Amino acid sequence: MDCTALLVAAGRGTRAGGPPKQWRMLGGRTVLAHAVAAFRGMPVVLVVHPEERVRAEAAFPDARVVEGGATRAASVAAGLAAVETPYVLIHDGARPLLPRAVIERVVAALEGGAEAAAPGLAVTDALWRGAGAVEAAVPREGLWRAQTPQGFRTDRLRAAHAGASEDAADDVAVARAAGMEVRIVPGDERNMKITGPEDFARAEGLLGPDVRVGNGFDVHRFGPGDHVTLCGVRVPHGRGLQGHSDADVGLHVLCDALYGAMGEGDIGRHFPPSEDAWKDADSARFLRHAARLAEARGFRITALDVTLICEHPKIGPHAEAMRARVAEIAGMDVARVSVKATTTERLGFAGRGEGIAAQATATVVR
Repeated sequence: MDCTALLVAAGRGTRAGGPPKQWRMLGGRTVLAHAVAAFRGMPVVLVVHPEERVRAEAAFPDARVVEGGATRAASVAAGLAAVETPYVLIHDGARPLLPRAVIERVVAALEGGAEAAAPGLAVTDALWRGAGAVEAAVPREGLWRAQTPQGFRTDRLRAAHAGASEDAADDVAVARAAGMEVRIVPGDERNMKITGPEDFARAEGLLGPDVRVGNGFDVHRFGPGDHVTLCGVRVPHGRGLQGHSDADVGLHVLCDALYGAMGEGDIGRHFPPSEDAWKDADSARFLRHAARLAEARGFRITALDVTLICEHPKIGPHAEAMRARVAEIAGMDVARVSVKATTTERLGFAGRGEGIAAQATATVVR
């Protein structure tokens, strides 16, 4: 269906406290970003407060951004003026957990010939009327909790808004006032609207954990020396590893895995080898930085796994000490750290004893 998603996000959201609720973070991205993502593959018109236009254009380069008005009705009207498709889905920018199935049900109703369609949830709780005390029970039969997106023929809704009251509750009310029939389709409990501060905690629970996995790979060649440092442990050996820092290939790949899981680049981005400050530096400093950055970003490191690839020195006798040292540096339980080794069956540079390679995987959860 040739349809545009029109997201209304021009309010200031004062009841939620802090900055406007649509711009607050939820599971690693803004509430509005979650809402926009639900309409992937569909043209998006985004209605925002005039003060947020530049920010919205930068955050959503593929959307058409327009400035909203003093009321919700005015904001929708402004957005409708930018819609070029025959059909439009109007969605609250403060509903970040919209399941794709709800969109599909609204679209299917429109494709089936409905003038308009909107998702709703049948009221199942008992209802009362009263102010501090129950005055009367209210029959719940036939009552629905309204949700969005609400779908319409664009031309019909545009005409309806032209003569609508500014205090209309939503676009369904505007459509019905213009004589349109609105079909109800099943909504979803996850499609909640964030209104107050407590709603953020509920949304986080519905969103589930943000689990990320990163990997790293690194190689250091052998050079002069009488030991190598691997995963923070000094291991006697007839040669040393070459590198700008202490050349601890085990800690370096763990850093890269952690930075990768967080989308923070690699170790060279944070500790450029061109800078003298890191010459001969203890690589524990690098891993400690990666772990603290994870904490600052709201992540908990749940697993670190590193494999050292070499013929010599033998890793097995030192593996437990390495696990303990990595856990100490990263500030985590040693049971969540794995250090193991393998050879290349004497193939390649590692098999010829020219250096040591390592690969690592890190898992973080927010």
